Amino acid sequence: MSAEKKSRIAIVTGAGSGIGRSAALALLGDGWSVVLAGRRLEPLDQVAGESGAGARAFAVPTDVADPESVQALFAAAVERFGRVDLLFNNAGVGNPPGPFEAWTPEQWRGVVDINLNGMFYCIQQAFRTMQAQTPRGGRIINNGSISATAPRPNSIAYTATKHAVEGLTKTASLDGRKHDIAVGQIDVGNAMTDLAARMAKGVPQANGEIAIEPVMDVSIVGQSVLYMANLPLEANVLFHTVMATKMPFVGRG
Repeated sequence: MSAEKKSRIAIVTGAGSGIGRSAALALLGDGWSVVLAGRRLEPLDQVAGESGAGARAFAVPTDVADPESVQALFAAAVERFGRVDLLFNNAGVGNPPGPFEAWTPEQWRGVVDINLNGMFYCIQQAFRTMQAQTPRGGRIINNGSISATAPRPNSIAYTATKHAVEGLTKTASLDGRKHDIAVGQIDVGNAMTDLAARMAKGVPQANGEIAIEPVMDVSIVGQSVLYMANLPLEANVLFHTVMATKMPFVGRG
């Protein structure tokens, strides 16, 4: 393992479970130092312990919906490791239950605050940090969703925020050029996480039927994030789709 790899620093939000956990373990396994961010400390500590990475894994409880909490996260990362080379902007939540006609404004705002506002706060702090460090620059990978291309029934809050993430990615990729900041996005379809576990039991389809959908191992997503993270800054994967091969998405399913 090269000294260069050992010195690279990543922040992973939503690192305590699912895709964030998988990405954090992949990065730690490749020699990265990783700041594990999430709302609860216990799952972050579990990921750190599972990785066997010792001091390279650093848990920082964070609420991405709170801009002050995000600012404190980046400050803690810089204080501990000196810089930030990668942000995997992953934290997110699913749709509130039931039809959106019955939602409260608080339920709608709860999704927007995490999936959109939280994404922005993290991008903003990453830009500030990456501009100021020497050598400057770094990489941001936003976790989007194939829902932005093909929404599911009863998913209006989740889908709307993931459409917005695509706009964040495209704009930040332009704005980052002059600062040597590469910004890309990973769109995931049916990775086996707690959020997607219902796919194996049957989920509503556009024609009103309930169907079991194929899923893939979430570790595949972690390896995809690692691939994007390890590119030199002169190259960028703007959009990367990784999905269960046989899931209903392209064509007519």
